[in-house]
Amino acid sequence: MTSLLNKKNNDLIKWTDKNDSTNWDVEIDVLIVGCGGCGLVAGLAAAQKGAQVFIVEKQKTGGGNTSLGQGMFPAAGSKVQKDAGIDDSPEQMAMDIQAKNLGESDPDMTLHFARETGRLVDWLDQSEEIHLDLVTNFLYPGHSRHRIHAPKTTDGSRLVHQLTQAATRYDNLFIAYGASVRRLIADPLNNTVLGAEIDIQGTGINLARATKTILACNGFAGNKKMVDQYIPEMSDALYFGSEGNTGEGILWGEALGGELVNMQAYQGHGSVAHPHGTLLTWAVISLGGYQVNRQGKRFVNENQGYSEHALDVLAQDGEVAIEIFDQRIFDEVQTYEDFQKCIKMGAVKSFSTMEELAAIFRIDPLELVKTHNAFQAGAGEGKKDSMGRRDVLQPLSPPYYGVQVTGALFHTQGGLNVDKKGQVLTPSGIPVPNLYAGGGTAVGLSGNRISGYLSGNGLLSALTFGLLAGENAAKSVMEKNK
Repeated sequence: MTSLLNKKNNDLIKWTDKNDSTNWDVEIDVLIVGCGGCGLVAGLAAAQKGAQVFIVEKQKTGGGNTSLGQGMFPAAGSKVQKDAGIDDSPEQMAMDIQAKNLGESDPDMTLHFARETGRLVDWLDQSEEIHLDLVTNFLYPGHSRHRIHAPKTTDGSRLVHQLTQAATRYDNLFIAYGASVRRLIADPLNNTVLGAEIDIQGTGINLARATKTILACNGFAGNKKMVDQYIPEMSDALYFGSEGNTGEGILWGEALGGELVNMQAYQGHGSVAHPHGTLLTWAVISLGGYQVNRQGKRFVNENQGYSEHALDVLAQDGEVAIEIFDQRIFDEVQTYEDFQKCIKMGAVKSFSTMEELAAIFRIDPLELVKTHNAFQAGAGEGKKDSMGRRDVLQPLSPPYYGVQVTGALFHTQGGLNVDKKGQVLTPSGIPVPNLYAGGGTAVGLSGNRISGYLSGNGLLSALTFGLLAGENAAKSVMEKNK
């Protein structure tokens, strides 16, 4: 049965009467599309409540963007934060988020998220045996308190491994890799989602009927056509994210009447080693490093935020900058997995003098020395340098280190509008029946611009939405089953 109104969406949605004679290959309580941080947390949360859960991932392995990052996200009120004596609150965290995005995220939803983050960290620790440490040696841009939580290795792939291991402890949670969803299946009378067509490698097309479906398949940064449409300023920038982030979840939700919000928002990064294509941790800047262009000049307050800094770097000659730091900073970040990759790939170079650094990176030595001396003079407790930066607490000292970096697109922050339960909403605020979304498929907390991204917002949205969508989808199923 096909609806004429939705005929144009037949490549995205299979329209069928819920009472038809479809031969379902599998029937499940909760179907989750995507096996990154959002999908895994959603699966664990739903399985813990007793639902039969099936996670499908189109890639050969799970993880997505969560694996490529540092596994860091902000949370207020966790046990580990309280034990560290940090004076913080969800209200303060929500204020910081909205200060960064100029009030463009929904204030009620932002506070709701902030209130759930401490519970998320404690739940991971107590329920799933996944412990996160608190980063206290520096403040990421925009955060007024130490609230960034991360795996001990500051490696997102480690977090994904721990989540995947936790999933093996549930007999009611199943994961299929190399399983690509072709179309969602829905009733054309009311857009009720009934399940999905899944192309599982080696078995062909499978029809999976699901009581609830959660879209946890990230954003659209890997879809050139969508990037050109919504964020054209990053059309030609380096994409530093999972190749699987091609926006299907957003398109499915839109085809079912879901509202798209803040599609121009995204997270960039202004510190990706070039041409190595490896992330140089932003901790290098936060701990007191700086950047110069090929003319040997600083060009912006580096610590305003690493997302919007991507555009600052891309605006320079050759779309690159040189990041400069010293041995103290090197020692502080050398345990970071990303930094170790930069070292192994030869991106990090050591110098005794600024003149040596200038020669290797082909920078005007006189201009660089002038810039460096000015930076040194502006460093110190409470001082404001020529770029308006106040966070540099001490001058750099030799040996110096340099890394050539570029700006990159990491992931998108716009997506489907959802409620506090993770249900996809239409423009009139009515939930699309049986459909939930999280991670990059759902709208984030960054407002409508690159500068609205606060450090850790991406994984914050992924994991918190995963917890909320998983819990509420399972709760709805279990109540229906009773």
